Amino acid sequence: MADQKTVHAVWDKGWVCDVAMGEFGLRIDEPESVPGGTNLGPNPTEMLLGSVASCFTLALSWAAKRKNVELEHLLVDATGTYDGKKFGAIHIDAEIGCPLDMVDVLIAEAEEFCYVTNTIRGGADLSVSGTAHGESPDST
Repeated sequence: MADQKTVHAVWDKGWVCDVAMGEFGLRIDEPESVPGGTNLGPNPTEMLLGSVASCFTLALSWAAKRKNVELEHLLVDATGTYDGKKFGAIHIDAEIGCPLDMVDVLIAEAEEFCYVTNTIRGGADLSVSGTAHGESPDST
């Protein structure tokens, strides 16, 4: 069986849910500008961009270590451009505290290694299933 990773989200109320990721948890919500949002945490699209930015940051750090490049600092921004009900584009901008001649080398290595961006680029197969729990409607 292939390696798998599962996270669990449990709805609280309104637009709020709590996501369990290994030993960690995070509250997800919508901003107050969305009817019913209470701004108790990042929204799901911010989480997606956060996954892109954090994974690419760690991939750059890994690439630098692999190439024996000492980083003075590392800052990665991920910006999504909405296109209807999805991001039509995601742009990553990395500020890498390293020699100029290593920037493209580290980015190329990180692009090969980053699981999140590789998943987005590759268009992972997505399937959805569901089950009902609780009382069934009376059919009489």
